[in-house]
Amino acid sequence: MIDRRIKLSAWLKENDIDVAFLTSPNNVFYFSQFLSDPHERLLGVAIFQEEEPFLICASMEGNEAKNAGWPHEIIGYSDIDDPWVLVKQTIKSRVHSVHKMAIEKEHMNIKRYEYLSELFAGTLFVTAEDKIRQLRLVKDQYEMIKLREACKLADYAVETGINEISERKTELEILAAIEYEMKKKGVLEMSFSTMVLTGKNSASPHGTPGKTKIQKGDLVLFDLGVVVDGYCSDITRTVAFHDLSEEQEKIYETVLASQLTALKKIKSGTIAADVDLAARNYIHSAGYGQYFPHRLGHGLGISVHEYPSITETNSMILEEGMVFTVEPGIYVPNVGGVRIEDDVVVTATGVESLTKYPKELQIIR
Repeated sequence: MIDRRIKLSAWLKENDIDVAFLTSPNNVFYFSQFLSDPHERLLGVAIFQEEEPFLICASMEGNEAKNAGWPHEIIGYSDIDDPWVLVKQTIKSRVHSVHKMAIEKEHMNIKRYEYLSELFAGTLFVTAEDKIRQLRLVKDQYEMIKLREACKLADYAVETGINEISERKTELEILAAIEYEMKKKGVLEMSFSTMVLTGKNSASPHGTPGKTKIQKGDLVLFDLGVVVDGYCSDITRTVAFHDLSEEQEKIYETVLASQLTALKKIKSGTIAADVDLAARNYIHSAGYGQYFPHRLGHGLGISVHEYPSITETNSMILEEGMVFTVEPGIYVPNVGGVRIEDDVVVTATGVESLTKYPKELQIIR
């Protein structure tokens, strides 16, 4: 955490920014190791060029922030206090005149921004997001440990779901079994709403599980992730139940081959767009281009969707330590959908898949 704060402080000095005041829970966690959902209350961390940083949170969470490892001042407030006034007072105690402040413009709502502008009249507000995305882009050793743990649990969650498949069982029944098993493993939170989609529902990339029952001839799609100590995993597997049509099998093998083609493309120095296009061109050549409607992947870490976005227009050069998903899919209405997703890390020699559940076609009987 100290190294991260030092890097941000150096950026503040280089750009003549007096202070960065960060309010998104994920970035507060990144710089403080304190993970909290403040709901409507203010949670924030202030980082300066040279002065001591501070964290502000509801008083009832002060001990949790300290126990998380935050070694600096903690400003606690009650529900009848105005925490923004406390922010102003504490910042001004460190920097008498605040000419420029970095904030998360994409996170802060208009009401909060207007109030902050009143409290710091005449201050220029600049965005902190670009620099923080850059810092979070390459994962350190600690982050990789947590991501590996989250991916291992995601593999187990998919295995649990597949083992639950039986005729007439509903999507929600299988989903419940997965999340119950995760709770038994000590998982407090899934990365996002778990998806179990069967039959025609699998053709919706972001479908909503319901009471649809599994039938013979269905493709069954699982998309899920697990949070471990603030770090997310995200995996998708698709299996067949009993009979499989010729077209369904072709769709599956096309998606699998496209993903393997993209994975072979990944290495330090590769352009992100080339990875997306490797998969996209393969699917297009197989005649399913119009049925692959989304990007190939997205960054992964504290947020389940973070920087970078692996798209056919992203000219970013991949670096060792970047973690993202590779998830091509084909979704044909009234036939079904297939998506195969792995979480990967760019290595010195190529790529390593962090999710390892088998992805060769499985026909469940």
